[in-house]
Amino acid sequence: MPDDHPLPEVRFRTFQPQDYPRLLDAVDSLQSLVQWSGPFFRFPLDAAQLEAYRTSAMGQTSTRRISTACDAAGRPVGHIELNEIDGHSARMCRVLIDPPFRGQRFGRAMVRQALHIGFDELGLHRIDLGVYDFNTAAIRCYELEGFVKEGHLRQARRVGDEIWSLDLMGILEGEWRQLESARSDANPGDAR
Repeated sequence: MPDDHPLPEVRFRTFQPQDYPRLLDAVDSLQSLVQWSGPFFRFPLDAAQLEAYRTSAMGQTSTRRISTACDAAGRPVGHIELNEIDGHSARMCRVLIDPPFRGQRFGRAMVRQALHIGFDELGLHRIDLGVYDFNTAAIRCYELEGFVKEGHLRQARRVGDEIWSLDLMGILEGEWRQLESARSDANPGDAR
């Protein structure tokens, strides 16, 4: 399905200490922390955890790329990570749109850019992710960018007094290239 409106421009830059306050503001409850990071961080999130996270992506042997997404004016609008990069596949995770930029299609732009990096720059064959099944906006975003539901983990995570279920989604390089080709055919003047 062709897009009726172009996505906003996003550029990724390396996650830096100046990004910590934005994440600390956006991830302000146990629920928001688990929704963003799964069981990766402890609540309350703090700068020390973010520093350990950031430094884990440094070095040539790192299997993760942690990025801050910026709009055309260079303002940070969100956070995204490709993790478990092994030359064949990766996991897209810790996707967060900063609250003032939600509902403006930055999520789709970020996911599309991460897929471009994964398939075109890293030469991956597959990218997958996990998303809590109540997060319908994220699921819709991922579906529009070509992800397919591959599984469902019932009652996978206890969060406070609640138990959350998780959907597993994935996209293969060939599926992504086919979608990109259809987008190019529908909008021949558009650049990525």
